[in-house]
Amino acid sequence: MIWFDQSDFLENYKIMNKNDKKLAIITGAARGIGLATALLFEENGFKVAIVDKDKKKIDDLSFENKDIKEFCYDISDNDHLDKMYSEILDWHNRIDVLVNNAGIADFGPIEETNFKRWDEVMRTNLNGLFLCSQKAISNLKKTKGNIVNISSISGLRASTLRVAYGTSKAAVIQLTRQQAAELGEFGIRVNCIAPGPVKTKLAMAVHTQDIIEAYHDAIPLNRYGTEKEIANGIYFLASDKASYITGQVLAVDGGFEATGVGLPSLRNKS
Repeated sequence: MIWFDQSDFLENYKIMNKNDKKLAIITGAARGIGLATALLFEENGFKVAIVDKDKKKIDDLSFENKDIKEFCYDISDNDHLDKMYSEILDWHNRIDVLVNNAGIADFGPIEETNFKRWDEVMRTNLNGLFLCSQKAISNLKKTKGNIVNISSISGLRASTLRVAYGTSKAAVIQLTRQQAAELGEFGIRVNCIAPGPVKTKLAMAVHTQDIIEAYHDAIPLNRYGTEKEIANGIYFLASDKASYITGQVLAVDGGFEATGVGLPSLRNKS
């Protein structure tokens, strides 16, 4: 008869089971949509690596009894990314989902948007997203994982004062399609979410009542979206329920993009 130490067996089983847990990396996740997404993934059984460059916001977060860990890195800095991935993989040696949520906004007329402002937006919204994805590919191949890029309704519809922001988000949509076309043969899916107006603390701080009312008029559902509603869209695209979806853009916008000009005055005269 072969005897074995049951306690050792159970400990090894726990370690194996722990390492089998899926990992989601979410950038720009110290607040808003990113934080809501991180909490949703954790609720659904993922380990979650939160990445954000805002050290104060990172330090203020508390995830007691949650399988979430914070990593303070600037994804627009290529030198940061190798160290970031090394630290994350030391914590949990696999990557199943990458949510490229980090981004910055810059609003102003074309004539007043100097190259410094343009470049800062592109470095974070486009270059950082490209580099984060590129450095995750070798690990995503192992898990047949997927990427969800966060664009914006501004990447689908042109608007005044958004020459840098809107252009960067339109580029994210095309990059998503390029990634999907090239990575599909490895079982890696890549999709994109284009949020419409969302009720975040930042938006509410800068949107006047006139702006809020104008958006409500232009959106068929007559309201802003919530952070949780955007997170639900992200989680769906990352889940097995979207297993045959890749290269797609999902506008989570209350119908804003579908209505074009909107014509709210005519909508009330049916």
